[in-house]
Amino acid sequence: VPERPTLANTDYAFEMAISNIRYGEGVTKEIGMDLQNLGARRVCLMTDKNLSKLPPINAVLNSLAKYGINFQMYDNVRVEPTDQSFLDAIEFAKKGEFDAYVAVGGGSVIDTCKAANLYAASPTSEFLDYVNAPIGKGKPVTVPLKPLIAVPTTSGTGSETTGVAIFDFKELKVKTGISSRAIKPTLGIIDPLHTLSMPERIVANSGFDVLCHALESYTALPYNKRSPCPSNPISRPAYQGSNPVSDVWALHALRIVAKYLKRAIRNPEDLEARANMHLASAFAGIGFGNAGVHLCHGMSYPISGLVKTYKPKDYNVDHSLVPHGLSVVLTSPAVFAFTAQIHPERHLEAAEILGADIRTARIKDAGLILADTLRKFLFDLNVDDGLAAIGYSKADIPALVKGTLPQERVTKLSPRPQTEEDLSALFEASMKLY
Repeated sequence: VPERPTLANTDYAFEMAISNIRYGEGVTKEIGMDLQNLGARRVCLMTDKNLSKLPPINAVLNSLAKYGINFQMYDNVRVEPTDQSFLDAIEFAKKGEFDAYVAVGGGSVIDTCKAANLYAASPTSEFLDYVNAPIGKGKPVTVPLKPLIAVPTTSGTGSETTGVAIFDFKELKVKTGISSRAIKPTLGIIDPLHTLSMPERIVANSGFDVLCHALESYTALPYNKRSPCPSNPISRPAYQGSNPVSDVWALHALRIVAKYLKRAIRNPEDLEARANMHLASAFAGIGFGNAGVHLCHGMSYPISGLVKTYKPKDYNVDHSLVPHGLSVVLTSPAVFAFTAQIHPERHLEAAEILGADIRTARIKDAGLILADTLRKFLFDLNVDDGLAAIGYSKADIPALVKGTLPQERVTKLSPRPQTEEDLSALFEASMKLY
């Protein structure tokens, strides 16, 4: 048995798990052959209503037709899924008795498909069995799942590489999810042509998710400070804390965001910028899928869950929603100003990558420098001025804090532990950004 630190029983190892990914312009045309190679007889194709009319789905349908793949299409995925929208997709998957799944869309579609695959493979399980504790039971997945091929059409969640599926739990008005290496896609097909059908604000908000994935996983609690150490490797969480392998991916993703995100937003025809952001999304996914995220994500879940009337530009939806990337990035200046007293050099390095001049910077100012750099970045991209601009006020802070508390899976990866008072202060500091 390896020597383990006895203090607080922290972990001594980390594990790297990612989906296979294939990248290339036009590579979607290979998907019919992939399904043939898998011997798939009944395929479930999942997407959402907006995408079902756009070129990415067409490319998939053409390939399925060309190779004679028998499939059924489910296009009822909800943008920012709920427990109910997951259950509807699961019902479809159980009835269809599929032997392979294809998800074409952003994180909402890919996550929904992961859940459908999981519960169809485990038909006697209750829905809450696999949902993260403390909201669900967080049981380990031991059933074999069917192959899932993910075709991302946004450059944001990196869901094609990870074993995480996020949804709004309506009754508690809070986002939670399922997190297990067993649900990660078999293959992610990253085709930069699909990013050309993304409207400007979707490019921006997806890009903010990549930005926060990279920043949060790079600054997360180190893996060997996370406790408890699992008694069995099956219970080592997917989100393990920052580690030397995730660090490489997170930093690289951050460099691409710094170089290409503004270009990708400002010019829809800029294939180079959009292709690079599509890759950055997968790179950051490999990073955070193994390191995890922390406070920006933990606090974003109630920001999305408690939304009142906000409807974002460029999203064609019939319900109010705060796009995930927006809900994550609005707290980032406050969060990194707060976490920077732990590992200030990492915060300073991130600020420098994002364009700050740190030649005369003092290490103790790392948090303020990163926060200012982020504010300037968001201001340049006309992001709403804080939580107040999307409908929240001071009166909402207690509910926002209450919604953050169940997000232990991520909040405990913050390098700096936080009290309820700290969370209130962070929400308050995020009401206005500029």
